Amino acid sequence: QLQASGGGLVQAGGSLRLSCAVSGRTFRSLAMGWFRQAPGKEREFVATINWSGDRKYYADSVKGRFAISRDNAGNTGYLQMNSLKSEDTATYYCAATGRASPWYQSYGREAGAYDAWGQGTQVTVSS
Repeated sequence: QLQASGGGLVQAGGSLRLSCAVSGRTFRSLAMGWFRQAPGKEREFVATINWSGDRKYYADSVKGRFAISRDNAGNTGYLQMNSLKSEDTATYYCAATGRASPWYQSYGREAGAYDAWGQGTQVTVSS
């Protein structure tokens, strides 16, 4: 089970940190990802991190502003979001997978590579 939290309302230029708490699975055996979906748009990839944390990939739109990380001891993944823009407004979903091949084939960018999803947390950036 994945539980996302940390969303909220923030002014443009501000920061938020999203958390994704994982239970019922061995966290260190999971790759983690964050996706987002804005109203009227398709779900899009944001960032991903592999099992050991030494490989991270980002969407071009967030590169340099967002940072994904993980705490294997705490069974939690994070997405630090800085310099937020109005176009970052969306519902953010965390995802996890224990399947290495689909993740590596897509560099964690495809939603189909993940086998578990959190419920989403709303991020609203006011301009």
